[in-house]
Amino acid sequence: MANKKPTGTEDVQVIKKKPRGGNSPVIGMNGYDLEPGDNTKFLTLNIELFNMPSIDMHDEEAVAKRLEEYFALYAKHDMKPTVAGMAMALNGMNRKTLWGITHDAPIGGRGNYSTLPQNVTHIIKKAYFLLENLWESYATSGKINPVTAIFLAKNNFGYQDKTEYVLTPNTQQDNDYDADDIRSRYLIDSADSGSDSDSDGE
Repeated sequence: MANKKPTGTEDVQVIKKKPRGGNSPVIGMNGYDLEPGDNTKFLTLNIELFNMPSIDMHDEEAVAKRLEEYFALYAKHDMKPTVAGMAMALNGMNRKTLWGITHDAPIGGRGNYSTLPQNVTHIIKKAYFLLENLWESYATSGKINPVTAIFLAKNNFGYQDKTEYVLTPNTQQDNDYDADDIRSRYLIDSADSGSDSDSDGE
C-alpha cells in the first residue's frame, strides 16, 4: 500500500500574477524607455531653444527663417517637434498664445486677438498644421504611445471625444397651418363648446 502524505502537506501550486499595471502603457516603465544620455539630449535641445535671439514677429522672412531653424534643430537632435517648442522658438511665447494665433481665437484673459500681419499669421498656421500632420503620421505608424497621441490630439489640435444629440420638438406651430385650416380648427372647437353648454342646460 502506497504511503500517503499527511493531511496538510500536499504540494501546493503557486501561481504568480503579473504586478498591477503590468500591461498598462502608462504605469511603471511600460510605454517608455529612457536610455543613458537622453536627458542630456533633451536639455541640450531646449537650451538651444532658450538661447534663440528674438526676431521681429511682423517680418515675414524673419518668421519663416525662424520656423525653418526650429524644425532643423529638432531634426539635428533626432527628436519629434513639439507645439510648445515651436511657441518657444517664436520669441518665447506660450502654447496658448500660439493657439490663439493659429485658430483666430482670443489671446489672454482680456479677449484680445493677434495683431500680426496676415502673411505672418499664414506662415505660422502652416507650420502648426505641419505639426498636426506629423502627429497623425506618428500615431498611424505606431511611432507614438496611443495614450500620448490622444493627449496631444485633445490638448494641441482640438480633437474631442463626444456624442452630440439633437432634440427636435414634435409640435406644430400655428404658422404650419394656412388660414382655412386655422379657421376650421377654431370653428370646430366653438361648435364643441356650444354642444357641451346645451347638454349642461338640459
